[in-house]
Amino acid sequence: MSPVVAGVDVGGTKTRVRLADASSGEVLTDLTVPSTGWQTACLPQAAAWLSERLHPLLRQGPEVRHVVVGAHGCETPDQFERLAHELVPVLETPVTVVNDAELLVPAAGLAGGIGVISGTGAIAVGRHRDTGAYLSAGGWGWVLGDEGSGSALVRDAARAVLARADEGAPGDGLDVALLRAFGVGGLPELAAAMSWNGGVETWGAHAPVVFAAADAGSATADAVITAGGRSLARLVSCLAGRGADLRAVVVAGGVIANQPRLMRAFEEELRSLLPAVTATLLQAPPVVGAVELARRGLS
Repeated sequence: MSPVVAGVDVGGTKTRVRLADASSGEVLTDLTVPSTGWQTACLPQAAAWLSERLHPLLRQGPEVRHVVVGAHGCETPDQFERLAHELVPVLETPVTVVNDAELLVPAAGLAGGIGVISGTGAIAVGRHRDTGAYLSAGGWGWVLGDEGSGSALVRDAARAVLARADEGAPGDGLDVALLRAFGVGGLPELAAAMSWNGGVETWGAHAPVVFAAADAGSATADAVITAGGRSLARLVSCLAGRGADLRAVVVAGGVIANQPRLMRAFEEELRSLLPAVTATLLQAPPVVGAVELARRGLS
C-alpha cells in the first residue's frame, strides 16, 4: 500500500484535516471541525489542541508518513519549528508547520508565489526568490493591524461612522446597518458593545453588513472596503520589495472569496503597485496545499 500523508489547515474559524494517498493524492479522510479554542500564544497548548483532534484520525488506518500543518497565528520560522517539535512525539510521525497562508500557492497547483489571506485575519506570505527564506507581511492582529480582514473591516467601519458623528455629518446608511447588526440603539451603545461585549471574536461575523451598506449606496462603507483592499495589495508590494518570489499571487479567505467588491479593490491597487503581477482567487480548499506539501516532503 502507498504511504499516507496528512494535511491540516487550521484557520481562524475552522480546521480542516485530510488524509491522502501520497502517490496518487486520492483523499482517504476529510474532516472539518471548529477552530474554537485554537491559539498560538502557548505552543504546548496549541500542540495539545491539535493532537487531540489529529491523534484519533492518524491511528484509524495505515501509518501516516508525514503531516503538514498550516497554522493560523504561527508567524515565524521559530514558531513553526517549536510547534512541530511539540507535535512529533505525540503524533509519532514527521511534522512540518507553516503559516496557513503558505498553503494557498501549492493548493493552486503552483510551485512558488505569494499567498494572501483575507478572512478572520489578514496576512501575505511568500519565500525569497533566491534564498527560499520565509517572508511575511501583515498578520499583526485586530488591535494593531489585519486591515482587509473581516474583523478589521467592521472595526474600520465603526471608526468611520463615529468620525462622521464627531464631525456632525449625517449618516449614509452604514451607521444604521451597524446598529442593527450589533442590536443596539445608538452610537454610544455601539462603541460599548464592540469594546466590551464579546470582543473581536464577534466582529468578523458582521462584515457582510458593511458590504451590504456599500451595495445600498453608502459611500462611507465603500471607502472602508476600498481602503481594506488597498491595504491587502500593499502587503504584496512589501514582500515584493523584500525579494519575494512573484511568480503568482493567490488569494483566499472567507471575506475576500465571497465579496467581489473587496477583490476588485485589491486587484486595482495591485495593478497600480505591481503592473506585471496578477492575482488568482483560490478555487480549491487550502487544505489541498497542506496535502501537496506533505506529498512533496516524501519525494
